[in-house]
Amino acid sequence: MKKFRHKKSLGQNFLTNDSVIEKIIDVSGVENTVVIEIGPGEGVLTDALVNTAKKVIAIELDDRLIPSLENKFKDIDNVEIVHGDILHMNVQELINQYANGGEYKVVANIPYYITAPIIRLFLELSQSPEEIVLMVQKEVAERLTAEPGAMSVLAVSAQYYADVEYLFTVPKEDFDPVPKVDSAIIKLKVKSQPARNSVHSVAGRKSKVDEVKEFFRIVKIGFSAKRKTLVNNLANGLQRDKQEIESILVEQGFEKSVRAQELSVDDWVQLTHKLS
Repeated sequence: MKKFRHKKSLGQNFLTNDSVIEKIIDVSGVENTVVIEIGPGEGVLTDALVNTAKKVIAIELDDRLIPSLENKFKDIDNVEIVHGDILHMNVQELINQYANGGEYKVVANIPYYITAPIIRLFLELSQSPEEIVLMVQKEVAERLTAEPGAMSVLAVSAQYYADVEYLFTVPKEDFDPVPKVDSAIIKLKVKSQPARNSVHSVAGRKSKVDEVKEFFRIVKIGFSAKRKTLVNNLANGLQRDKQEIESILVEQGFEKSVRAQELSVDDWVQLTHKLS
């Protein structure tokens, strides 16, 4: 049988350690749940998911893997193999079709370059999942679970919508081909949207969508130049008086020299209120 050639462009590194797969199933809590699996690859994790979940929708981009996946699961009723790019699909329609618009979870082993888009995609849906369990590069997992002092746009974006937990590390030797770095399993437990509600509660004149856009606009401006203070970034990016920005930050209890990475999600929410 011809050996499968992994595509570097798709970040294909397939998990080979059965004990890690068992741990993923345990932490995912997918019993009697509809699961969207992104990037099933050769179907190793899918095989474990179908034994526990109510329904598995496995979405694979690589057309070379579709025939083997369909053949592997042809006699299993609770799995659907979907060929496509998750970032260019109507995900809400997919949820309506296979999950009847009900509750669901997301499980995925995803390459670095689509980590942020995948998280943003599901967390911004009008019907977001209960939980998202991801295998990502260890460095990315650490960034996503960062605390004030080491925050980033990625951390603020994820923690705005969800409680993010670093679960365990997966050594690089547990993959084929062996990548250059270790990976980690993280869980995003989607909030009942307290951060969004608190943003919305201030300026009733703006729509909810506009309020969220304003929040992320200010966050991105705040992080726009890492070597500069938050005051300078906001004053330049918003074209506002520097002393006015300083006063707002001091009122929040920060030094004038504070940098963007030192603020928590709640700090950013309050800052958005004051700047609006």
